Amino acid sequence: MSFAAVDHGMMARALQLAERGLWTTSPNPRVGCVLVRDGEIVGEGWHEKAGEPHAEVHALRQAGEKAKGATAYVTLEPCSHYGRTPPCAEALIKAGVARVVAAMTDPNPLVAGKGLALLEAAGIATASGLLENEARELNIGFVSRMTRGRPWLRLKAAASLDGKTALNNGVSQWITGPQARLDGQRWRARACAVLTGIGTVRDDDPQLNVRDLPTSRQPLRVIVDSRLETPLTARILLGGPVLVAAAVDDLKKADLLRSTGAEVVILPNAAGKVELKDLLEELGRRGINEVHAEAGFKLNGSLLREGLVDELLLYLAPCLIGHDASGLFNLPALTTLAGKQQLQIRDLRQLGEDIRLLARPR
Repeated sequence: MSFAAVDHGMMARALQLAERGLWTTSPNPRVGCVLVRDGEIVGEGWHEKAGEPHAEVHALRQAGEKAKGATAYVTLEPCSHYGRTPPCAEALIKAGVARVVAAMTDPNPLVAGKGLALLEAAGIATASGLLENEARELNIGFVSRMTRGRPWLRLKAAASLDGKTALNNGVSQWITGPQARLDGQRWRARACAVLTGIGTVRDDDPQLNVRDLPTSRQPLRVIVDSRLETPLTARILLGGPVLVAAAVDDLKKADLLRSTGAEVVILPNAAGKVELKDLLEELGRRGINEVHAEAGFKLNGSLLREGLVDELLLYLAPCLIGHDASGLFNLPALTTLAGKQQLQIRDLRQLGEDIRLLARPR
């Protein structure tokens, strides 16, 4: 389907609006809407927070009577079902819009196409697929949860140019500079959950919360802790929800952790470790769209080996630390380069003196 230049411009504006909900809409998708009549924007809005009105409702309220006969540009197919709010497709029909252009259909296979079908049945012209890739990227975690039953996992690490994340004595603060660290906080803030391992909790005692940025919510902190060894004094247990994933059902240890306010789930695999795939599926059931992993080289390696890493967010500092320092990933030795993990670099930029690299496994 071909779209006019004005269609592209208005959908780009709708995507700009949707991005304003980057940190707040979870578990819902980030959605923007622009209403246009006679070449003029008469209403616009975005989904600001789960449980609150959707983008279309904000735009319709702003437009009032001017919505009649307008074209609605929306970054995701209008919903057709009753959730915490009424269906947006019905609101658009009631307002008398003439045309609805969606960037993409709803990725939920139970819903996909039904919102557009409802609009068509009411005599409204519909189209979809305009700036679809941009809309999909904005909601990559929501798409992942709807189509794969698990969140999108982004693995973040900071390293020297020789790929080292910490000295042998555990010292790692700070390899990268303040601009890279603040950027890492932004990625943490947009995630629904931050994932780490017991090794990182023990060695670094991190909080893994969002700091140095205004935020209305803290992501769930998830600790992979097979033997329930998280110290009750660990800073990660303070100030926000924590989920501990274990492999042993030790009632006493679990109860002690629960007494701090943490939740404990037991997800063992045959090797006596936490079954990471099951953990991600559990997070998917809880409405988690994006997981931001900040872990040590053991858990990093396990996530990569098991094919659970969707994206790598690497910050590389212009320094060398040396052969004996800790590496990025605990991966098995290769005997041939045919077994190397191929990556596709999606973005490369400089932040202060550091380089930020965004890559996806091929």
